[in-house]
Amino acid sequence: MPDETQRLVDSFSLSARPITPEAIPKLHELSVGVGWMHRTEDWATALRLGEGIYLTDEIGRPFGSAMWFPVAPDLARLGMVITTPRLQERGAGRWMMEQILARTGSRDLALHATHAAYRLYVALGFQTGPRVWQHQGVVTAAPSPDPRVRPMRPEDHGAVRALDARAYGAERRDALMLFLEQSTGTVIEEGGRVTGYALCRRFGRGHVVGPVVAATPEDGVALAAPHVAAHRGRFLRMDTARTDGPFVEMLRACGLPAHDTVTSMWRGRPRPVDPGAQIFALANQALG
Repeated sequence: MPDETQRLVDSFSLSARPITPEAIPKLHELSVGVGWMHRTEDWATALRLGEGIYLTDEIGRPFGSAMWFPVAPDLARLGMVITTPRLQERGAGRWMMEQILARTGSRDLALHATHAAYRLYVALGFQTGPRVWQHQGVVTAAPSPDPRVRPMRPEDHGAVRALDARAYGAERRDALMLFLEQSTGTVIEEGGRVTGYALCRRFGRGHVVGPVVAATPEDGVALAAPHVAAHRGRFLRMDTARTDGPFVEMLRACGLPAHDTVTSMWRGRPRPVDPGAQIFALANQALG
């Protein structure tokens, strides 16, 4: 029986290896090569939440990567997918993704597709959803503070998890607990009940604000505002599926224009979400 972890591409052979902490320096080298801003610490965070494979040639040079993140027994997300242009042209990207799909079992799947990988995911049976816009830049201004917003406290975490599950369509407990550990947070509390939250943590070239979950666009702006103000003059990023309205207007006014897009995709059944708890900014593109 042929070894499914090896493939001959042109005149050299590729091996699929499990991603381990020891592989992170090579993966960081790979992501820098395709223009990603991820630090080695960001790769380490991904590995705490999921598993995956990376492709190397005979002398150990990295050529591709892919990970999957279990969210629930019946749901997983795919991410951290990188293939060099040379491999995309020769089918190695599909070979790598088929190995990842074999590991996810019968779970429903979701991901964010780059322009380069979009056609591959369509061929693998994924359906197309809305685009996500990557807003980033050096903060030049900050929206006015909203008196309803206060700093998040540890005793808010239970309410935040429940709110996030309503917005996300599943309880991503492990990922959210890790983000809470790494982040500063804000909440809106009305009538003794938490109705929105936002997190901000170190990522890439600076910081990222997300998730931001709120009942209305105005609440999303209010929750993000303290984090934007705290990083005036520094690099900040937010990823959002919003294309207009108060939240996007705030991003543009604060010096965070749209930089790039990815496409939301899924395979299986889409998750129902609560319109009273909307995601205005993602945690990141790999985990949604």
